[in-house]
Amino acid sequence: MSGEEFVPLSLTPLLIGTFAAIACALPGNFLVLRRQALIGDAISHVVLPGIVVAFLITGAVSTWPMMFGAAGASLLAVVMIEAIRRLGRIEPGAAMGVTFTSMFAAGVLLLEQSNTSNVHLDVEHALYGNLESLIWLDAVGWQSLLDPAALAALPDELIRISVTLIVVSAFVWLFWRPLKLSTFDEGFARTLGVRTELVGLSLVILAAIAAVAAFDAVGSIIVIAMFICPPAAARLMTNRLEVQISWSILFAILSAVLGYILAGYGPLWLGATNAVSAAGMIATISGIILALTAILGPCRKRNGSPAT
Repeated sequence: MSGEEFVPLSLTPLLIGTFAAIACALPGNFLVLRRQALIGDAISHVVLPGIVVAFLITGAVSTWPMMFGAAGASLLAVVMIEAIRRLGRIEPGAAMGVTFTSMFAAGVLLLEQSNTSNVHLDVEHALYGNLESLIWLDAVGWQSLLDPAALAALPDELIRISVTLIVVSAFVWLFWRPLKLSTFDEGFARTLGVRTELVGLSLVILAAIAAVAAFDAVGSIIVIAMFICPPAAARLMTNRLEVQISWSILFAILSAVLGYILAGYGPLWLGATNAVSAAGMIATISGIILALTAILGPCRKRNGSPAT
């Protein structure tokens, strides 16, 4: 992050960043095509207080407490949105905006008022991630993969995001047909017996799982770029969904690898003395890739028509 000394590049945070980018890009493709891309933004805002409360109760950033905290925060958000809509008699979009910003602010305030000086979770890390510090300190070479003592010190974040990536990939593969049908022609999908509401809900839940799993590495703000930029850039490269998925994975990997390397060595090449946020640089590279495809992509003039 900004102000830190340079550390040697490590494979562990590189893998964590790459897996997080792919896990977010896969559901992001369908969210972008459904014109629901900002659901990733909403999720990142809503789950923050739940994650913080789970952390304050358990004293650790662990998978299941984070998931339960995020689920509880999501349920609270639904109740708040409905209450504000009914009591205030305002349209749903305004109720969502009030709820999302209020819950996100509450999460930030909880972090600021809690004593987290002895751990790596604070406001800055919650917003921008902690990717640089997720290093496998006990690794001494490939032989560490066979050393139980070294494996015990493997960052939990790598295991968490690896399992998440497997789950996300399996979901997309197993439910490819209903996902594709309900994305492009919801009415036709219903006539074939596809439960489109359940598919849409499952997609949102999948995106929430990816966001929570990536939270500790890239934070609750930068993860938005992972949901939107690679799929949006891929959409500008092709009108075929299968090809779009491949492009989005390629762009996600490219963003993670280049972002991590440039965060560590880019400032050094420019004569600076401090590294910058790896997650922030990954998001920046994602935005640059999206800008380039918007200018040079073969489908940039036909982006109003859906992929098939």
